[in-house]
Amino acid sequence: MTGKLGVAALNDLISATGIEDPAVIQGAAYGEDAAAIDLGDRILVVSTDPLSLAAEAVGRLAVHVACNDIAASGADPQWLTNTVFLPNDDRGTRETIATQVDRAAREASVTIVGGHTEVLPALERPLLSMTAFGTTDRFLRTGGAAVGDRLILTKGAAIEATAILATDFRDSCLDAGVSAETLDSAAGFLNSVSVIEDARALRDVATAMHDPTEGGLISALVEMAAAGGHVLSVDRDRVPIRSETAACCEAMEVDPLATFGSGALLAAVPEGRVEEALDALEAAGIEGASIGEVCTPEGDAESGTLLLDNERIREAPRDACYPLWE
Repeated sequence: MTGKLGVAALNDLISATGIEDPAVIQGAAYGEDAAAIDLGDRILVVSTDPLSLAAEAVGRLAVHVACNDIAASGADPQWLTNTVFLPNDDRGTRETIATQVDRAAREASVTIVGGHTEVLPALERPLLSMTAFGTTDRFLRTGGAAVGDRLILTKGAAIEATAILATDFRDSCLDAGVSAETLDSAAGFLNSVSVIEDARALRDVATAMHDPTEGGLISALVEMAAAGGHVLSVDRDRVPIRSETAACCEAMEVDPLATFGSGALLAAVPEGRVEEALDALEAAGIEGASIGEVCTPEGDAESGTLLLDNERIREAPRDACYPLWE
């Protein structure tokens, strides 16, 4: 079944880490999207992400998804390696991917420094896996939030999914009653999937940041709760959802809080600095909203729990868009 591994299965893989190295500040762990390595005067941040299902924009999204994890860790993305698996040696596909990757890398101010390419006929569509690198002097863990912190979300839920629905599933959305004008606007959300500027605006005040991707905001919240051993309480009605997102997700029966969320940044901020954080976002021209808080585990709300209204969630959901490809 398509989607992320469960926690137990994931631990089988991330527990295999080779020799211990004291330079590793953050290694493989559930909920932590980036590794951090102490170089002495700087911290090197590294993250890898694959992308295959967004057929119309796989090159563009692959670059930004990888860079977003670096930005969410408090670093500026600087370099990328690009591994490309193709179902066949089609020149048009190669040129399209190369053009998208180059353009997105220039937008993110990163350099492609290497990678690997291969034809793999077992694939139905191209698969790209990007490894991003960046440096910082203050690494932010996903699990770094403190009890009492407030949770801020930038832009809105399901930014990436909205663009996918409006491009890969345009005809289905039209048949379901979404207007062509709405879909044209929604397709433009591809220009909003980077969170580099969001992270730059928040990283000096945030205690933790996380990039919602597969499984959307709900998955990101569950992962942040698990990584920090906290309970996160969120009101669904406080989560910003753009009108185009609401239209496309309703048409395709997709929960906007449980689907591809690149373009939004989830941040934990001390209670006394929320207005400062929102002002910083506004100054950068970025929408932001306070959607919840970090709580102490208590009673039925064990550590690693998301309280979404009255629902207790401890496992990240399978992305709500996956059934559309099956």
